[in-house]
Amino acid sequence: MLGLPDGVRGCLFDMDGVLTRTATVHAAAWKSAFDDFLRRWADRTGDPFVPFDAAADYDRYVDGKERLDGTRSFLAARGITLPEGSPDDPPDALTVHGLSNRKNALVQAIMDREGVEVFPGSVAYVRAARDAGLRRAVVSSSANAAKVLSAAGIADLFEARIDGVVARRRHLAGKPAPDMYLAGAETLGLKPSEAAVFEDALAGVAAGRAGKFAFVVGVDRAGQAEALREHGADIVVEDLAELLEPR
Repeated sequence: MLGLPDGVRGCLFDMDGVLTRTATVHAAAWKSAFDDFLRRWADRTGDPFVPFDAAADYDRYVDGKERLDGTRSFLAARGITLPEGSPDDPPDALTVHGLSNRKNALVQAIMDREGVEVFPGSVAYVRAARDAGLRRAVVSSSANAAKVLSAAGIADLFEARIDGVVARRRHLAGKPAPDMYLAGAETLGLKPSEAAVFEDALAGVAAGRAGKFAFVVGVDRAGQAEALREHGADIVVEDLAELLEPR
């Protein structure tokens, strides 16, 4: 059914890059936030300015991860240590929270200015899953997931949402740990062996594999099909509409 193995009763969808065209928005916001910080850091330390790579660095360090984890991961890769700070740090604070807040403010500004686009093939697939009686949840590291889904006009297609806000409240480890996907399955009343995971991020695919889900669909939006397979995808497609085609 719908390109899924027998026994699958529900679907767990990542949002950015799977359902909505917001992965590029996040990549642009990360680059702006990190480049501004790295210039300030270079001026302060005398180290050379090496900009954030919106493709390689994004995929390797921040894609699919909770915002704070992404900040920590990239800074660690550059050998930079900042104080954690607190959630209400201003966006210009030289702290993990401050830098993360800067990135979030940039994302909000872009979405407010440009709106949110969806992938039509993904929306068609979710509707087909609904019509087939499959349970459906969004599992996203984004703390803005509710706003994005509403702006995209697809919030009503899902029965549950496990996002960055829920993860913090329930102390769920972020991707690549499987905790958020396991929580999504539990919310739908499903065992991992009864659910399929749909992900475009390497960290998210790894989370699906770590959770021992029935099927992990890698969605290749960035020419990284082989890496998605290496991280645990059972199948890789460029668009979910491919799974609706007769085989």
